[in-house]
Order: sequence, then C-alpha cells, then structure tokens
Amino acid sequence: MSPNARAARYASASSADDAAQSTPPLERRAMRDDVRDAILAMLMDGRLEPGAAVGIDRTASLLGVSPTPVREALAELEATGLVERSAHRGYQAAPPVSAAQAREMADVRLLVEPAAAAGATRRAGAGFLGDLAAAHRAHTDAAHLAADWDGSRTDDHGLPIWMVPYFHADWSFHLTIADHCGNRYLQRLIASLGAPQQRMRQSAGGGRPDWREAVAEHSQVLRAVESGDPDRAAEAMRAHLEALRDRSIADA
Repeated sequence: MSPNARAARYASASSADDAAQSTPPLERRAMRDDVRDAILAMLMDGRLEPGAAVGIDRTASLLGVSPTPVREALAELEATGLVERSAHRGYQAAPPVSAAQAREMADVRLLVEPAAAAGATRRAGAGFLGDLAAAHRAHTDAAHLAADWDGSRTDDHGLPIWMVPYFHADWSFHLTIADHCGNRYLQRLIASLGAPQQRMRQSAGGGRPDWREAVAEHSQVLRAVESGDPDRAAEAMRAHLEALRDRSIADA
C-alpha cells in the first residue's frame, strides 16, 4: 500500500497525534517504512540535493501522510547519516559519503564485525547455521536480480528494481551474524551503522554494484562459519570488509 493510500485512514483525525494513536502498531510501522523508502528514493535520485531542506510538514503534504511517520522516518535516516539535523534549520539532505568517511565507517566495521563473526561461530547451533545459509541464498537471489536488470524497471519509489532488495539482502547477511554473536552491544552497534543506505547512495550516484565480489566474499564467510573455527570466521569477515572498504573508497 502506498503512502497516499494509507493517508486516507487519517482523513478524519483531528491531529497527527490522534492519527498516530489510532493506528495499530504494525500498520504505523509499515507507514513509517514506506515514508522512509520514499524519502530515501528522493535522496538517491537527486530530487533532494545535498543541503536541501527536508521539512516535515512539506514532506508529509507531498506524500499525503500525517507528519508523525515523516518525523519517525527522518529520525531513522538521521542515524544512517543520509540526513542531518540542526537546531535552527531542521533536517537537511547530507552530502554523499566522502572517501574519508567511507574509510572511517570501514574502520569501525573492521573493529566489530570480525569479533561478531567469531562469537557467532563459537556459539553456533543448527538455527544460526540455517539462518546464515538462508541469508546467503537470499543475497545470491538478489544479486541475480541486479545482474539481470534491464536498465529501466523501477520500484514504486522510482529506484532501480534491484537496488533495495539487493542491499537489504546484503545487510541481512551481516545482521544475521550480529544477531547470533552473543553480545547485545556488538549487535546494536552493528545494526546502527547505516551501511546499506550509504552503499545504496554510492550506487545511485554512479558507483558500480559489487554483487559479484560481495556474493563470493559472503560465501567465504559462510564456509568459515560452517567450519566451526572462530578465528577462520573472523579472518573471512575481515577480508570481506577490507575488500569492501577498497570498493567503497573507490566509489566515493
């Protein structure tokens, strides 16, 4: 359901707060996610240029929704670094990630994700191994969609049809490891990095999708985890992130 269709539910609400309170939690979350994806598409395709104001009321009017899901979506996007907020100017579209920022993000990931891979491997049970194998299959399927793209098909928000599914599947592989690492602080830190959104922006800005390399590197991580050797899993993750760092810097 599009944001415009969902907005009809709020036509009789006297305020955005009344609307938010009357909406079931799952429906409200779905609306926020739809609004987030719509704003993300505007950032990706240049409708919101770096430095452009992203007003809550104006965006709500444009999408045909109440201000509440827009406010929630912008707070989520702020955590990824795609929008910035200042006390006097509100939200603005952030500039694309620089080479220095790409390196900084990679440095953080290199500190935490190999440790998460080692911890998840050390604790591995049948559930984790099955989940990781399924995440890898989903990433591979999404990579095939990217490879087969005809250059014209887009999703409901105007992005290439492969883009959101591919980067979601790519990141889900990493989150599956984080979710099983046994350290809630590592899990939260990894989940907060906003890596998929930044990689999406780089691809939308002309960077090449790295699906061939990423799928092959994830295969190495999966095999290392399946071996039951935590050190091998950490090294496979480190090798993947170092290669990803080099690609990200080249695309910045």
